[in-house]
Amino acid sequence: MAQFDTEYQRLEASYSDSPPGEEDLLVHVPEGSKSPWHHIENLDLFFSRVYNLHQKNGFTCMLIGEIFELMQFLFVVAFTTFLVSCVDYDILFANKMVNHSLHPTEPVKVTLPDAFLPAQVCSARIQENGSLITILVIAGVFWVHRLIKFIYNICCYWEIHSFYLHALRIPMSALPYCTWQEVQARIVQTQKEHQICIHKRELTELDIYHRILRFQNYMVALVNKSLLPLRFRLPGLGEVVFFTRGLKYNFELILFWGPGSLFLNEWSLKAEYKRGGQRLELAQRLSNRILWIGIANFLLCPLILIWQILYAFFSYAEVLKREPGALGARCWSLYGRCYLRHFNELEHELQSRLNRGYKPASKYMNCFLSPLLTLLAKNCAFFAGSILAVLIALTIYDEDVLAVEHVLTTVTLLGVTVTVCRSFIPDQHMVFCPEQLLRVILAHIHYMPDHWQGNAHRSQTRDEFAQLFQYKAVFILEELLSPIVTPLILIFCLRPRALEIIDFFRNFTVEVVGVGDTCSFAQMDVRQHGHPQWLSGGQTEASVYQQAEDGKTELSLMHFAITNPGWQPPRESTAFLGFLKEQVQRDGAAAGLAQGGLLPENALFTSIQSLQSESEPLSLIANVVAGSSCRGPPLPRDLQGSRHRAEVASALRSFSPLQPGQAPTGRAPSTMTGSGVDARTASSGSSVWEGQLQSLVLSEYASTEMSLHALYMHQLHKQQAQAEPERHVWHRRESDESGESAPEEGGEGARAQPIPRSASYPCAAPRPGAPETTALQGGFQRRYGGITDPGTVPRAPSHFSRLPLGGWAEDGQSASRHPEPVPEEGSEDELPPQVHKV
Repeated sequence: MAQFDTEYQRLEASYSDSPPGEEDLLVHVPEGSKSPWHHIENLDLFFSRVYNLHQKNGFTCMLIGEIFELMQFLFVVAFTTFLVSCVDYDILFANKMVNHSLHPTEPVKVTLPDAFLPAQVCSARIQENGSLITILVIAGVFWVHRLIKFIYNICCYWEIHSFYLHALRIPMSALPYCTWQEVQARIVQTQKEHQICIHKRELTELDIYHRILRFQNYMVALVNKSLLPLRFRLPGLGEVVFFTRGLKYNFELILFWGPGSLFLNEWSLKAEYKRGGQRLELAQRLSNRILWIGIANFLLCPLILIWQILYAFFSYAEVLKREPGALGARCWSLYGRCYLRHFNELEHELQSRLNRGYKPASKYMNCFLSPLLTLLAKNCAFFAGSILAVLIALTIYDEDVLAVEHVLTTVTLLGVTVTVCRSFIPDQHMVFCPEQLLRVILAHIHYMPDHWQGNAHRSQTRDEFAQLFQYKAVFILEELLSPIVTPLILIFCLRPRALEIIDFFRNFTVEVVGVGDTCSFAQMDVRQHGHPQWLSGGQTEASVYQQAEDGKTELSLMHFAITNPGWQPPRESTAFLGFLKEQVQRDGAAAGLAQGGLLPENALFTSIQSLQSESEPLSLIANVVAGSSCRGPPLPRDLQGSRHRAEVASALRSFSPLQPGQAPTGRAPSTMTGSGVDARTASSGSSVWEGQLQSLVLSEYASTEMSLHALYMHQLHKQQAQAEPERHVWHRRESDESGESAPEEGGEGARAQPIPRSASYPCAAPRPGAPETTALQGGFQRRYGGITDPGTVPRAPSHFSRLPLGGWAEDGQSASRHPEPVPEEGSEDELPPQVHKV
């Protein structure tokens, strides 16, 4: 039988996160010396609970929050039942007169209890309503399930509470003021004392992230490779994105943790999904399972829809009355959060980035108000405001005006109308600068399609950005429609992609020692998943099918290295980071040499220039170079910007939160380490950065540095893309159930037709190793010894040289009509097992 290189493999890596000799280590501890946290079997769940308890600010806050969630559900069900069956609306609306006086002619005010039905009548009306009884029974079963789950979680989190107190030595009162990096550093230290994981003597930051974000990394990769049906073209609406919490829940239920899912447990993919011989049978099985789950969603649609409507009403009715313009505000969509998320990025890290980008994103979207809509809003606000002013004046003169029927309702509706109309009237002092705003947004969100650059003023760019940054009202509407639309997407859109999903999990799953099966994209290996146009030229062996789109691998690697400065990257990642640092050194040196005239144009200048309007990053950078900015002779005004850009370049070259003249009190590195990452910070347990203030400041510096690097990498990517006319575009074809590939792409008369832009805006191109790249890598090796040039590192042959089984191909790359046959069902002809040591 033929052997396919796209099989799930336990790959032999050229690096290891474990010290030499610990690859196959199994730590044994005498029975008498074992701690309660020795050899925790499910580390995924354990680390997730440790993280959740930290994010919920301790055991007490988490306990009270869970209790209130149970009470909210009970209140919504009970209060809705009361409103339906226990209120006499004829009395409430004054259609029926009630008089408790002894004299019938004497008027008496109607009180609220008068509209409540007696308990016997209320109970009888509930018992007579069969549909209401059914809903109450289902709601009761669901609430009991949540109560049992709550009790179980409390018992589990009490163990985590003890772990914080005794193992990490962090009291609950101090937990809200500890950063996650501090908690993580203590977990790494606790591993050495208690051997939480017996398969490795030492845990790394990446090990912890992999276990917490195992399934989330798969979701990010699935969205990045456009395998999930999230983008649709509707008549009259054009291209729309639909991704709700209910749809995401069903995706995770089908793929990760539901009955019959692809995973055996939290850390292991089922064995049959690791072999290609049963791919067609597994795809059919997955397709049937999606069908049944879609049918179950369709049957439960009425109940879910009723709950969504009630919950939305109770949640937003008061907000709408108090702030009518709240629904006109915007929020990051669920699709946007998944598209913009790095591999190995925790929820609070993502939320922090998006919070920083919220204001510039709002300003950018406000630049595109329609002149016609503005004109209509001004006149509508004038007419509604005039009537409202008269009613308010009459009410001030005599409050009995409010007793007139529908006056109070009219005042409320007119106030809402005026507020909504004002949200469509732009600020008369606003300056229209969409291109600069989009660059500031990019500094925080880190991802942006190539065709947006230079087209920020176009409505197409605005509409595509609105898919990431949508109206709050649109978000609520999508959630209300989710119970109806989700079954249709599962049955008619997700089922046809079952074979591609099966191939994806086999091709992009690797086994990591001490961690288990993880998404290979989460390794952030530029050699396996790098993109030639994202500074990985000459360092990557990835085919177009393997490449992560939009620079996801490279930006994720840079983000993780900056967020976790103590992490030691593997060799290929070190070479990539070193090459990037060397490029920054060159651009920074060019800035330093420019003493007059026009500064040389490079990517670093462009990235810094785009932050000129962003006060927070510039203030942080100014603090970094506070001592050096005042030195030297004064320059003319037209050259002050040149010196400033040079100082920022110097700050980016050796980013350090220590101001000049501030003597460190502990171990604080001052130069770039051999890992290719600035060792600008000491370890979390050192005396240099003890205290909450230093941790928060360090986080702000790391965020600013990543913003500069994101702009810088996008600028370099743009220059490389413009310099290389030949491009590769990855194609996602319909699954070939027969296992055969598509017709030859590169032959005469057979030309690949470009497909519409995917859900992740893919735009890829090949890049051969440039002489400049080789020279820079050589310079990096000479300056930071101990790192081998990636071009000389012995590498295993590419595992992706053939056309992948999922039907993917490269533009311009020929593929035979009949590749090697697919192994027969149940074939055990597999590649020899190897170990991917991380």
